[in-house]
Amino acid sequence: MNKQIKVLVIEDDPYICDLIILYAEKSGYLVSIANDGMAGLEMFYDNDPDLVILDIMMPEMDGWEVCKEIRRFDKTPIIMLTGKGETYDKLKGFNLGADDYMVKPFDPNELMARINAVMRRAYPMLGTNEIIELPLLKIDFKQYKVTYDKREIVLPPKEMELLYFLTSHPDQVFTRQQLLEKIWGLDYEGDPRTVDVHIKRIRDKLGNANAYWRVKTIRGVGYKFEVANE
Repeated sequence: MNKQIKVLVIEDDPYICDLIILYAEKSGYLVSIANDGMAGLEMFYDNDPDLVILDIMMPEMDGWEVCKEIRRFDKTPIIMLTGKGETYDKLKGFNLGADDYMVKPFDPNELMARINAVMRRAYPMLGTNEIIELPLLKIDFKQYKVTYDKREIVLPPKEMELLYFLTSHPDQVFTRQQLLEKIWGLDYEGDPRTVDVHIKRIRDKLGNANAYWRVKTIRGVGYKFEVANE
């Protein structure tokens, strides 16, 4: 996932916003700013960010409510900022689904390090650069492009990551749980059948089998990307 990572900052202190923009853009992130909770929630739904930096004490809607609303439908990583350091506030943030927590004032370099750590946990395929080429199939993970039989195939991010991971490990069997951990992250609590749904969608778009390779179901275990012997 080498697309430019989008960071949404929901914070009412202009100085902190400017500081985060300075360091985050230097690190290669694309930054959007909202100065109150309601505006932040609207930008979240409109811009589909990869990570949210969320202040707790804000006008219109506080950070607790914004976090709760985001977590109703979405697993996007959230780092919460606050001027309070009490254990209760940290526990409340984590219980609402925050991924990390920083107390103001903070070292912006530490914030960048925490962003990197949270992103690696949330997006295990982050930083992959390889292009995989097989008969009939080319996967350019950097550009998020799949070409099958000379036609470009559009795959949503998780389908892309799942296909790339399997093709990166030809003839290796993975359980559904292993694939969940590799693609959706260690803290994913959804249904393991999510993997089955994504595999079916991949097969629908690429075909179930050809003379060269196929995504094979290993009954009672999981899946593997099987490559024909030459």
